[in-house]
Amino acid sequence: MKFILGIDQGTTSTTVILIDEKLRIAGRHSAELPQHYPQAGWVEHNPEEIWETVCQAVRGALNSAGVSGKEVEAIGITNQRETTILWDKETDKPLHNAIVWQCRRTAEICEELKKKGLEEIFRKRTGLLLDPYFSGTKIMWLLRNSDVIRKKVAEGRVAFGTVDSFLLWKLTGGKVHATDPSNASRTLIFSIEDMKWDRELCNIMEVPAQILPEVKPNFSTFGKTRGLDFLPDGIPISAMAGDQQAALYGQACFKRDEAKCTYGTGAFLLINTGSELVRSRNGLVSSVGWQKRDGSVTYVLEGSSFTAGSAVQWLRDSLGIILKASEIEELAKNADSRSGVLFVPALTGLGAPYWDPEARGAIFGLTRKTGKSEIARGVLEGIALQVRDLCSAMEADTQRKIVSFKVDGGACVNNLLMKIQADFLGISIVRPQIVETTSLGVAMMAGLEAGVFKSEDELLNSWKFDRVFEPQMSDEERNFIINRWNSGIKAVRSFAKKMESN
Repeated sequence: MKFILGIDQGTTSTTVILIDEKLRIAGRHSAELPQHYPQAGWVEHNPEEIWETVCQAVRGALNSAGVSGKEVEAIGITNQRETTILWDKETDKPLHNAIVWQCRRTAEICEELKKKGLEEIFRKRTGLLLDPYFSGTKIMWLLRNSDVIRKKVAEGRVAFGTVDSFLLWKLTGGKVHATDPSNASRTLIFSIEDMKWDRELCNIMEVPAQILPEVKPNFSTFGKTRGLDFLPDGIPISAMAGDQQAALYGQACFKRDEAKCTYGTGAFLLINTGSELVRSRNGLVSSVGWQKRDGSVTYVLEGSSFTAGSAVQWLRDSLGIILKASEIEELAKNADSRSGVLFVPALTGLGAPYWDPEARGAIFGLTRKTGKSEIARGVLEGIALQVRDLCSAMEADTQRKIVSFKVDGGACVNNLLMKIQADFLGISIVRPQIVETTSLGVAMMAGLEAGVFKSEDELLNSWKFDRVFEPQMSDEERNFIINRWNSGIKAVRSFAKKMESN
């Protein structure tokens, strides 16, 4: 039996799965990753803690399968994307905590660039908007705020990477500094038409070219394991991809117009646009889905909501309304569905299609009758309504009606959330048997590159669905909820502007 290791380094945990040549999960393990909040709106990770969770999760997955590292044919890496790490190439030590994709500290830098009239050039060349979400302004902030980093850059010792590059460096014993196009396309300094780092954008962003990783196709032998105590030397790292692109691949969305939504820390709706680079006019972003060894590129259109599963964690960790995330479904079932409670989950600003980093979350419609159940249901509905906004923008950009999409991520196991989502959208929601499609997707890529799988048709034949959620809500009720939601969005954005002006 041949095995492939899929490493999914996420925002709140690292999950590793071991799949066999029949696309069955033989082993699995997760290790939680702490987040650090040095100031309001700032989010960081310790890169050494990131690496430690990877080591733990790989060991755990192998142990759970009863498999030796010698039986692993290939490794795939997928990761939280825009999170930014700078490290010293001579010592392998991080030079600062990783700045996480959720972090809003670079909002002022984004405004500085917008005031210079530069947003259009970034949109045209990278497919992205000027927002703190993406990596480029995070690099700028680190270089501007650290004398040590600037000194080491001058000495040629600094490497930049999103999490995939950092893990590749560690897995190969510091021999390979590389990334893939799906991650590079989230940095604001990568041309998605030319498929290379853009020198002019790097100059605007004050990013030295020498700190950048080599960009290799997603399906590539990036390097081989070296010097690890939990895996033998010589295992090829055969694929890398950003988490949302990996999830799209893991959902077997190989063809144009196939879409998926991942419900993780945030919610991410992606549609495969094939070889056509579709440019959004409705607040979405264009990115590289994946590039194959022959150079062919698949593009995606993406909408991102920054708060989804993290809103459930907020109920658990900050408010104490639930003890475990899984409890929210049963609690919300007991709510009066007509209570009028509306939750706008802008806990770290609003993502697509609004791109309002200053917006903050709000709960509307509270009365003396409002209890924990109503707030819990309001959170689930807020998550689903954000995704509805993404879906509407995507239909406007593609000029096509989305009739169904596949779902994955930890929160999609919540049947009530999926039912609410189908109702609010008025379309079918399809949940697969394997909901860990992020790690599955990059393992599928690695398996194809390593020859364990022969074709995408073989992978498609192995993909199975678990359940389809059909809409039952009337158009009248749906329209009432949507109008109320639009009023809530308008209110939080207006409040943010007033606070900013004060």
